[in-house]
Amino acid sequence: MERLLSLMGAEGLEGFLITDPRNMYYFTGFSGGSMLLITRDAESILFVYGVNYEAAKVKVEGAQVELIEADENPIGRVVKRLEEMGVRSLGFDSLKASTYLKLKSSISRAELRDSGRLVWELRKIKDRTEILLMRRAAELTSMGMRRAMEVVEAGLTERMVAAEIEYEMRRTGSDGVAFDTIVSSGPDSAFPHGGCGDRVIRRGDFVLVDIGAKYMGYCSDLTRTFIMGDPSPKQRRIYEAVRKAQELAVNAARAGVKAKDVDRAAREHISGAGYGEHFVHGLGHGIGLDVHEPPRLSPRSRDVLVEGNVVTVEPGVYIPKFGGVRIEDTVLITADEAEKLTEAPVQMVL
Repeated sequence: MERLLSLMGAEGLEGFLITDPRNMYYFTGFSGGSMLLITRDAESILFVYGVNYEAAKVKVEGAQVELIEADENPIGRVVKRLEEMGVRSLGFDSLKASTYLKLKSSISRAELRDSGRLVWELRKIKDRTEILLMRRAAELTSMGMRRAMEVVEAGLTERMVAAEIEYEMRRTGSDGVAFDTIVSSGPDSAFPHGGCGDRVIRRGDFVLVDIGAKYMGYCSDLTRTFIMGDPSPKQRRIYEAVRKAQELAVNAARAGVKAKDVDRAAREHISGAGYGEHFVHGLGHGIGLDVHEPPRLSPRSRDVLVEGNVVTVEPGVYIPKFGGVRIEDTVLITADEAEKLTEAPVQMVL
C-alpha cells in the first residue's frame, strides 16, 4: 500500500476507496472483502460481511478488518469513517453509477475522483513475489497443454478434451481456470473465442486449444493449434505464418519498446503472407490477477513495455468456414528480452 499512498500524495488525494475484488486482493491478500478504504493519515479498513469475517481476521494483511451487518450497506459505514477522518478528496477505482451518486450525495464536502489508473500503474508491473506466482500458474497451464496433446484425437468431442485439460491443471495444483477453456475444432476454430461444445473432432481439423490455470489469484494464458493428421497446403501456410509471426513478436518485445511496434512485427508478417485481413484482434494484453490488464499490444496502443510487465503474445489467423490458428504464450518483459513463462511444444501435427 505504500506505493499507492505515494501516488495518492502526488495526486492530492487524502483517501482511496477500493471496490474491485481483485484490487482488494492485491492490497490485502484476501478475496472476501466488500470495500477497502485507504487513507493517508490512518490505518486502512477492509469492510467485510459476517460470512468472511473470521477468515479475514486471519488472512488480511495491511488493514484492519471491520464487520458489516448482514443487511447493512457498506457505503454508509464508509461515509461514517470518511467524516470521522475529515477526508476532503477521495479517489476510487470503480463504482456503479448508483453507488457513485449515493456516495457523492452523502459526502458533499469531499471531492470524488475516478483514479483507477493509479491502481493499474501499480498492478501492471509485477514484483518478485507476483512473478513467482505467475511462473507457477504458467507451469500448471503448460501441464494442461501437454495433457491436451496426449489426449486429442479424432472421435472425441471438444468438451471431452476440455475436461481432461481442466482435470490435469487442477490435479497438479491449480486453484481453477483463469477463463472458460476453449477447444474449438474444424470450422469453429475460426471463432477466436469459440468456447467448446459437443462437436466431434475429425481428421483434417484444426483444433485450437486456449487454456489458463489460476494459482493464488494469478492467471496464465496459453494457446496452441494442432492439425489432426496430414495438413493441407493451405493449413500449412496459415500455421507457418502465425508461428513465424509469434516468433518475430516475442523477439521484438523488451523493456522500452512501444507495444504497437511489437504488434507491428507480427502483423506485417501475417499481412505479407496474405492473411492480414484475417488477423482480427490485437497481438496481446497484460495479464495478472485479471486475464486482461494493461498494457495492450495493438496497432493503436500508446503503452511502452517496461520491466515487470507480464503480457500475452498471441497472433492469429481466422478464415470463416475454414478454420483458424492462434499461437500464444505468456511472457515476462525484462530489460533484454521477453521470457516465455508458458512452455509447450509448438507442434503443427498430432
